[in-house]
Amino acid sequence: MTLLSVEHLRIALPAGADRSHALYDLSLQLRSGECLCVVGESGSGKSMLAKALLRQLPAPLSVESGRLVLRDQDLASFSETAMRQLRGRDISMVFQEPMSALNPLLRVGEQIDETLRAHGVKALRERRQRVVDLLGYVGLPDPERLRLAYPFELSGGQRQRVVIAMALAFDPALLIADEPTSALDVTTQAQILDLLRKIQQDKGMALLFITHDFAVVEAIADRVLVLEKGVVVEQGSARQVLREPKAAYTRQLLAAVSAEPLAPRGVIDGPVVLKAERLGKAFRSRSGWWGRRSTQALDAVQLELHEGETLGIVGESGSGKSTLGRCLVRLLRADSGHIQWLGQDVAGLSEGQLRPLRSDVQMIFQDPFASLNPRQTVGRIIMTGPLVQGRSKAEAEQRARELLSLVGLPGTAFERYPHEFSGGQRQRIGIARALAVEPRVLIADECVSALDALIQVQILELLESLQRRLKLSIVFITHDLRVAARLCDRIAVMQNGRVVEQGGTASLFADASHPYTRALLQCVPTSPLPEAQVI
Repeated sequence: MTLLSVEHLRIALPAGADRSHALYDLSLQLRSGECLCVVGESGSGKSMLAKALLRQLPAPLSVESGRLVLRDQDLASFSETAMRQLRGRDISMVFQEPMSALNPLLRVGEQIDETLRAHGVKALRERRQRVVDLLGYVGLPDPERLRLAYPFELSGGQRQRVVIAMALAFDPALLIADEPTSALDVTTQAQILDLLRKIQQDKGMALLFITHDFAVVEAIADRVLVLEKGVVVEQGSARQVLREPKAAYTRQLLAAVSAEPLAPRGVIDGPVVLKAERLGKAFRSRSGWWGRRSTQALDAVQLELHEGETLGIVGESGSGKSTLGRCLVRLLRADSGHIQWLGQDVAGLSEGQLRPLRSDVQMIFQDPFASLNPRQTVGRIIMTGPLVQGRSKAEAEQRARELLSLVGLPGTAFERYPHEFSGGQRQRIGIARALAVEPRVLIADECVSALDALIQVQILELLESLQRRLKLSIVFITHDLRVAARLCDRIAVMQNGRVVEQGGTASLFADASHPYTRALLQCVPTSPLPEAQVI
C-alpha cells in the first residue's frame, strides 16, 4: 500500500542562486514498511525534500508546483495548525546532529515529555511511563535514571538514540532520517542502523533515509533514489542501483565510495615535528545523573609525528581523539605529560609565551560553519592570522587571495560570507585559514566526516597535494577507517583515552594485533560491488 506519493515537485531557488530550482520535477512513491534511500552529494536537494514534506521550507523558498500526498491527503491543503498535529504523530524526523536538535538546558526526559504534552497526552504518570518505555526501546541503559540526564552528559550515539525515541513517541507512519549516522563512528553507526531496521520491522513504518554514504545504502535500503542538483537521475531497487547503475552520476558516486587509497609513500623518517609523552587529561563533573565523577579522557598517550607524515588517530566516540587533538594544539591544557612543537616543550607555557609559536601548529575543525565567523567575509577571516602576525593589510590580502586559489576557490569568494558556500567549500575556507600563518603542522579534527563521498575525495586529495607542496605534517583525526586508509601513513588506535595500537597503515589493516582494532575493522561498512566502480 502506497503511504506517500510525491508528484512532480518543484521548489524554485531565489534569483542569483547557482541553479533555478532546489528540486525539479521530482516524483516518488513510498510504501508502508519500505525503506527508500535518497542519495546525492551536498546541495543535491535531499534535505529540501524532507523539509517540503514537513512544510518547513526556509523562507523565501516554497513549493512552486507539484503534490505531496500522505494517505491520499494533499499536505498543501492542511492548515498550519493541522500540520503541527501531523508532525510528530504521522510524520517524524531524526536529524543529523542530535546535539543541535536537543535543547541543552532541558533533561532528555523532559524533551520527550514535551512532545507528548504538545500532542495532548495530559496524564503525568502516563507520560513518564511512555518516556521510560521509549528510552528503553531504543536500547539506552537504565532509562529511569537516564531520563534525568542532560544532552551534554551523553555520548553521540546515545544522543542519537534519544532523538530517535522522541521521533517514535506516537509511532509515526513515516519516519524521515536525515543523515543520522554520518557523524558517528563505525561501531555506533552499525548500532543505529540495526536499531532503525528493528524499528521498521517492529512497527511496519515507512522510512525515508537521506544519506550520501552508499555503504549505508547497501546496509538498509529497499529502494534508492539518486539526486543530482535537484533532478532525479536514477531510481530503482537497491540491488539494481548498486550493481547495475544506469546514470553516469550514480557510477561516479559509487566510484568515490570505493576509491583506492592514495599512493603509499613508505616509512617517513624525517625529523620529529610534534611529540606527546605520557599525556594525561581528566574531566571532572560536579554533578549529573551519575553523581560526582571523573573521566580520564587521555591516559599516558605517547606518539610522534615526523616531517611530511600523516598520522591518523582513530577510535570510537569518547575514545579521546578530539581531546588529544585539542591538547596537541594547546586549546586544552593537559594535566600531565609533555608536548613538543619542533623540539620545544610547550605543555607548561603560558598563553603569552605560546602566542609567538602558535603559527607553527594550526587546526582544521570538524564543522567549518560553526568555526567561521558568520559576520565576516571570507577574505577577512583568512586575513586575520597574518594581520595578527604583523603583516600589512596589503600583504595579508594578497596572501588570502593566493590561498583561495590554492584551495580551489574562485577569487570572488574573497568578498562573500560563509553562509553563501556549500559544506565542502566552507571546509576549503577552513583549510585556507589554517594555512594563512604558514604552519608546519596541521591538526585535522574530523574535517571530512560530515561531507559526501565526492567532496571527501576532493578534500583528501587537496590535503595530500598541499602536504607535498608545502611539506606539511598532519595529524588526521577520524572515526572513519576507510578515510584513514586513504590518506594516512601511520595510524594510532585509541580506546578509553589510551593508544592501544600504532603502526603503518597497510600493516595495521592487514594484521591488527589488538582485539579492539580488529573489532573496529569488522564494523567498517562494506563498499558496493566492484563493477559499480567503473565510470
